[in-house]
Amino acid sequence: MLQLELSTTLLLFFLPFFFLFSIKSFFTFATKSNKSSSSPVTKLPRSYPLIGSTLTISANRERFNQWITELIQNTTPTHHGTVILDRSLGRRHLITTNPANVQHILKTQFYLYPKGNFSHDCLFSFLGSGIFNTDGENWKFQRQISSHAFNTKSLKKFVETVVEAELSDRLLPLFSTSTTQKSVLDLQDILQRFAFDNICKIAFGFDPGYLSPSFPQPETEFAVAFEEATQLSSKRFGSIFRGLWKVKRAFDIGSEKKLRIAVSKVRDYATSIVREKKKELEEKSSIETEDLLSRILNSGHVDETFVTDMVISFILAGRDTTSAALTWFFWLISRNPHTEKEILKEIGKEKPEGFNHYDEAKDMVYTHAALCESMRLYPPVPSDGKEAARDDVLPDGNIVKKGMQVTYHPYAMGRMESLWGKDWAEFRPERWLEKEEITGKWKFVGKDLYTYTVFQAGPRICLGKDMAFLQMKGVVAGVMRQFRVVPVDTGFEPVFVSYLTAKMKGGFPVRIEERGGE
Repeated sequence: MLQLELSTTLLLFFLPFFFLFSIKSFFTFATKSNKSSSSPVTKLPRSYPLIGSTLTISANRERFNQWITELIQNTTPTHHGTVILDRSLGRRHLITTNPANVQHILKTQFYLYPKGNFSHDCLFSFLGSGIFNTDGENWKFQRQISSHAFNTKSLKKFVETVVEAELSDRLLPLFSTSTTQKSVLDLQDILQRFAFDNICKIAFGFDPGYLSPSFPQPETEFAVAFEEATQLSSKRFGSIFRGLWKVKRAFDIGSEKKLRIAVSKVRDYATSIVREKKKELEEKSSIETEDLLSRILNSGHVDETFVTDMVISFILAGRDTTSAALTWFFWLISRNPHTEKEILKEIGKEKPEGFNHYDEAKDMVYTHAALCESMRLYPPVPSDGKEAARDDVLPDGNIVKKGMQVTYHPYAMGRMESLWGKDWAEFRPERWLEKEEITGKWKFVGKDLYTYTVFQAGPRICLGKDMAFLQMKGVVAGVMRQFRVVPVDTGFEPVFVSYLTAKMKGGFPVRIEERGGE
């Protein structure tokens, strides 16, 4: 009760200041916001007492990634690819695209830059103390468990089987029906359903059936609640004053009430799955334990909350990242016929005899490069924040104070001329490739992990990277052999937005066409 009273008092104290500044500056910043999509940002935003640069940040909240990119692009000569924003109540937020800084944060001084209390507080309702929302010994413990499970050959085979089944039994039949009916699909929604079913099978060992091979697509309470919890949790990070969402939560009003209801549905459902799996394993001790949940439970980790937190985190990672990457990939392919032609040449018109999904994926070198290039421009996780555990100095000379928010920004990094050259804006898979002298075949040439940070780097590097590529290549080969994905609007220019992960604003409406005798 005391905490509630203090939060309310602080809110009431600062609101008049915010109100005065808002009235005075409203039309100026509203105008800037409307022009921001066409006018390049050339200098750091003005900072005011108490509220810092909150007005400018708020005016650009719908295109924050693009705004930050422009800010860094146009101030780089003086700021070395790093900017510092003034937030409310004297807080400062450092955002960097400098690879030396990124290596310092993610590897060299890893334990100095944990996720931190701010991130943990914002996401705790949804993710609890799952692997993406925890630090220290708890994170290390979960990482060890997960790493062991992810590195087993049997799990890789299970993933291959799950992806192939979801493709042949649902996604491809749905596309075939769509060509017959000449219907319009939201490809982003379809791919998210596909990824959701896949990760639930892999993580939980159950099939939610969220993707249907026919129309209409079903609504699943768990999936709908998961999406709402993801969006509402991410909005906590953008609160003008950090404690504002906590006041709303205390009074159970607005977005916080919606979040509570959505999280309750997600956690109730996930907990019921954990309980059913425990019961299943107890009753059938000889049951095959292919899914991730069974592996975790069989390793002796049976605390219900601990296991549920882990699984929810894996669903978040598996559902949103691959679907986002593939959505942008297919849009880029629709605009780049040369790349499409090269991929078709690589995958062939039919599955090879004795088809092995894992072996085929390894041979899809050009496709791998095209996926990397797509994620360079449209990373599934456009930014990742840390919190300084003590004072520090970054390699570029910027001073970091204890408690300061420090973010590296993959979206902006993919758009830096200093990192990718003058043609950074071009979708060019060949920048990842070299021709082998003897065979003339393409050879993939990876980039420095601290320049291309799509899968993180250092101790927190993504465990599911190989499986993500396995799944994405399976979809690309399966779909492109039979179908062409065509945007409904030939001049369609999607807008990149992000919550915890990236989205294409409003979805991606497409028509599916048979390839025929190409």
